Amino acid sequence: MEASLHVHTPTPVCCGRIVLRDKTFVKKIKPFIPSRRTNLFSQFTQSCSWHKYSLIAGFSNQIIASSDFSRRRRYKVSTPRANDSAPKGFKPKPSSLRKDQKIIEGKDVINPSISTEVVNPTKKESKIDKVPELNQRSENVKIDILDEISVSGSQKKKLEAINDSDNQVESLSSGDDDDEEEEAPRKLKLEVEVEVEAKLLKQKLEEEKLLKQKLEEEKLLKQKLEEEKLLKQKMEERQKEMEAKLRIQELKSLATETLVKGEKIFYYPKIVTPDQDIEIFLNRTVSCLYQESEILMMGAFNDWRYKSFTVKLEKTNFGMDWWSCQIHVPKEAYKINFVFFNGNDVYENNEMKDFCINVEGGMDVYEFEALLLEEKRRELERLAKEEYERQKQVEEQRRIEAEKASSEADKAQAKNEAERRRGMLEEQLQKALKSDDSVWYIEPSEFKWEDMVRLYYNKGAGPLANAKDVWIHGGYNNWREGLSIVEKLVKYERKVGDWWYADVVVPNCSLVLDWVFSDGPPQRATLYDNNNRKDFHAIVPISIPQDLFWAEEEHRIYKKLQTERRIREEEIRAKAEKTTRMKTETKERTMKTFLLSQKNIVYTDPLDVQAGGLVTVFYNPTNTVLNGKPEVWFRCSFNRWTHRMGILPPQKMLPADNGTHVKTSVKVPLDAYVMDFVFSERETDDGAFDNKNGMDYHLPVSGGIAKEPPMHIVHISVEMAPIAKVGGLGDVVTSLSRAVQDLNHNVDIILPKYDCMNLSNVKDLGFHKSYSWGGTEIKVWFGKVEGLPVYFLEPQNGLFWKGCIYGCNNDGERFGFFCHAALEFLLQSGFHPDVIHCHDWSSAPVAWLFKDNYMHYGLSKARIVFTIHNLEFGAQLIGKAMQYADKATTVSPTYSREVADNPVISPHLYKFHGILNGIDPDIWDPFNDKFLPVPYTYENVIEGKKAAKEALQQKLDLKRADLPLVGIITRLTHQKGIHLIKHAIWRALDRGSQVVLLGSAPDPRIQNDFVNLASQLHSTHHDRARLCLTYDEPLSHLIYAGADFILVPSIFEPCGLTQLTAMRYGSIPIVRKTGGLYDTVFDVEHDKERAQSQGLVPNGFNFEGADAAGVDYAVNRAISAWYESRDWFNSLCKVVMEQDWSWNRPALDYLELYHAARK
Repeated sequence: MEASLHVHTPTPVCCGRIVLRDKTFVKKIKPFIPSRRTNLFSQFTQSCSWHKYSLIAGFSNQIIASSDFSRRRRYKVSTPRANDSAPKGFKPKPSSLRKDQKIIEGKDVINPSISTEVVNPTKKESKIDKVPELNQRSENVKIDILDEISVSGSQKKKLEAINDSDNQVESLSSGDDDDEEEEAPRKLKLEVEVEVEAKLLKQKLEEEKLLKQKLEEEKLLKQKLEEEKLLKQKMEERQKEMEAKLRIQELKSLATETLVKGEKIFYYPKIVTPDQDIEIFLNRTVSCLYQESEILMMGAFNDWRYKSFTVKLEKTNFGMDWWSCQIHVPKEAYKINFVFFNGNDVYENNEMKDFCINVEGGMDVYEFEALLLEEKRRELERLAKEEYERQKQVEEQRRIEAEKASSEADKAQAKNEAERRRGMLEEQLQKALKSDDSVWYIEPSEFKWEDMVRLYYNKGAGPLANAKDVWIHGGYNNWREGLSIVEKLVKYERKVGDWWYADVVVPNCSLVLDWVFSDGPPQRATLYDNNNRKDFHAIVPISIPQDLFWAEEEHRIYKKLQTERRIREEEIRAKAEKTTRMKTETKERTMKTFLLSQKNIVYTDPLDVQAGGLVTVFYNPTNTVLNGKPEVWFRCSFNRWTHRMGILPPQKMLPADNGTHVKTSVKVPLDAYVMDFVFSERETDDGAFDNKNGMDYHLPVSGGIAKEPPMHIVHISVEMAPIAKVGGLGDVVTSLSRAVQDLNHNVDIILPKYDCMNLSNVKDLGFHKSYSWGGTEIKVWFGKVEGLPVYFLEPQNGLFWKGCIYGCNNDGERFGFFCHAALEFLLQSGFHPDVIHCHDWSSAPVAWLFKDNYMHYGLSKARIVFTIHNLEFGAQLIGKAMQYADKATTVSPTYSREVADNPVISPHLYKFHGILNGIDPDIWDPFNDKFLPVPYTYENVIEGKKAAKEALQQKLDLKRADLPLVGIITRLTHQKGIHLIKHAIWRALDRGSQVVLLGSAPDPRIQNDFVNLASQLHSTHHDRARLCLTYDEPLSHLIYAGADFILVPSIFEPCGLTQLTAMRYGSIPIVRKTGGLYDTVFDVEHDKERAQSQGLVPNGFNFEGADAAGVDYAVNRAISAWYESRDWFNSLCKVVMEQDWSWNRPALDYLELYHAARK
């Protein structure tokens, strides 16, 4: 129990201690020693007035009396006395106001009278609350003072002793005799405290004095600085006045000098530097503006290319008719260009030469060009980023719209499906029963979803009467989810007859149960009781209302459709992303191979030349016309020799570390997109040059701000795949055009409009125009084939209404007319192509018709490129085209050498080049091939080819075994080596292989020969040989994928696509060394170095002879490798799949040829 009292104690007496919190109020006090203890504190308080600043002055103390008061530490308090009495040692002397005022340092400090409130004597003795806390706070203050003020050692020891004893003395003395013993320590403590106070006051006064002195010094210093500043300003003003006068004098001198020279302008200062203000002066009197009252200057920097400006001129004040303006020269400037005008149409432009001032000490023109290019690069990056974000938003909006449309379609489909199911189920419900007591019944008869019911079946009443076991195969709602109930029935002994039963759970959401009985589980049952093919059906008696059920069913169908669609779309998206990624990786590998293909002659470090960087060119002259020359000079430019910097000065190449190469380094400008160079033996233009047989050396530059301007290429051809294809010519026209178009060039194709053409592959076909030529009207149709723009020419004279492409007795006349009509179409349509590309004998007339009739009459920009696909046809026409063409090609380097001695070719070898054909990677793509059972890439080639082989064996009824399989896909002609094909078939069968041939012969005799061979093989090796003597596109895909080897034993082969397609599908080619076969297949044992020179690795088996021994040599090695080194063989399949035989590389070679033709 506690009771509280409030005692107001203005006098801050804390058990005989003096507590000083705020040292700023302490004044100098003379120490004194009181003679008597009774008035010690009163005298001290009256002298110091310390209570005025006490921390607890006026504090209302709370006195608490509690039940455990006696157990607490007691504090003595004075007991109430009479008014005339006072506690001993605390009775203050009577004092007047005058005595209470103490003058310290000339200031009056008022000591207010001390009032003491006496506790009511009737109340119990109370404890003064907060006393221990105040004691502690006063102790802290004393410790702080002792730390901050030096106290003598003896005093300090005394004070510590007092403190120790003071811990024992916690109550006020009441005058008892025991207090006498404590009086001496109290006196000593008081002395020390007074001394501390005195020192504090002294220190405070000294600090105030120092502060006052510092303020005075700062004031004096400030005054001095202001005076100096004022003086400096006056001096600067005088200096400016002097400089202004000197400037006026100098300007007058310059003006006079300018007049003497007969010039119109001058500028100040005389030497102009970057990041500077200059003034330009015009003598209006001698200018075209002499009558104008307002003059402006319009200008820019760095040949009018940087920071244009317009400023107004003001009349000067130094005499004559001089006008001036001031401009700031930016730090990027190397020249100032300007003219003067009146704001309208009167100009002073220095007699059409403009005025210019050179800026010294700044950037030069090349550094400024680099600055502009860097700014442009940053701008392009910003625009590209904005375009990416825009496309991203567009794609997201498209996705949202597509998702919304798909969702609506799913809802409509779900509704239709639900209605269809409801109609079918209602028919079943009409036929369904609750039981058929003689055959089956269910207990209990009333049940609902997810109940366990027992289904009884009378086995003896149906076809399973003699079955050993009985099984139920069941579902629900007209078998909506297929087979969902499978249970074995148990014999029921308690009922007469052959009854069996099974316990089944009623499926959720079922309205009717469907089932049949059998003699075994699914997949092993042989006998069924299916209620005479009507199945058994039982109504579920207890279920939800049908309208609610079908609403929920429609929603379930909708959700299922959405899930299936999203899974399907995700699979398509993932597959498309992987296809794109693989294409990108393939292109990067091809570009690297392209750059390394000439490493024995020239290469760079880094291999990928970057715009804005430094590139080192390494050259090996021992393999060129400069072999043995004492010096090699490097001549370089950029952008097909058209760069703004022109041709760089020749650089002498220095020996490289490897001893065989020489090297030099070049800084690549930011606006370069291709690097061009040749080598010479001298610094001058005479002597030997290595210019790559007139093609020059060109390397692509990456990361630049400039892009190569697109060329316009027009193909004039009589074939195009897939709409008018007879042979490889049609494939080349389509695939090459697509590859060049993918490299950001413009490609058009002009083709006859045959009446037998398959127009289903032409998108957006429509009438374009008509024109007259050759005595007939020619209608022009336009459409897109494989993404390529195609113009179809249809002469109304019926030349192409023959039901065929080739085979007419006037083919020469037909195609000659077409070539002339195509050139006329280009002329009349205003086309200005860079290159006209014609092919084989059928469009060879384009070359001379163009040069004779159109080159100087509107199509002067174009150059002719002619490609020989097969020299066996139309040699005379080919020879004439070779004469007129600017550049000519054939379909492989080896074939170009093989036909070099032909008289129609040999005179033109200087412009004749061999460029390999490629295959279309979108048509021949095992990862996206709809004819294969398992899509695959090089990552899972073994799995994919195994599945394809099994599918092929099953399709052709071959033995399903793990055997080597040799595939042959060809036209059966003598060119293809039909005698070698026959021998290879027998040899492969002898080695235990399977053989599949797909192809037909245009010659009936050869076709019959192979029909007889097929009959013989199908009889003797029915499970290992199959000859399909027709053309079957899906089967060809399956053979490429399922075969281990593809045989191509051609007698001659200009290029060949079969071996390229085989490698695309991971099949190993076995070929004869001829034409394009030699250029693309490198023997695993003999051609390692030859492959490395092309940046490749060995990829197949080849042979030289055109006899049985040659075939045996290659076939035996291939089949032995399959049997004896399967792991190595499997790795070889992966290697060939990674090689790029698409049009990526040939397209780059053709672009180089196009540029060379235009040079």
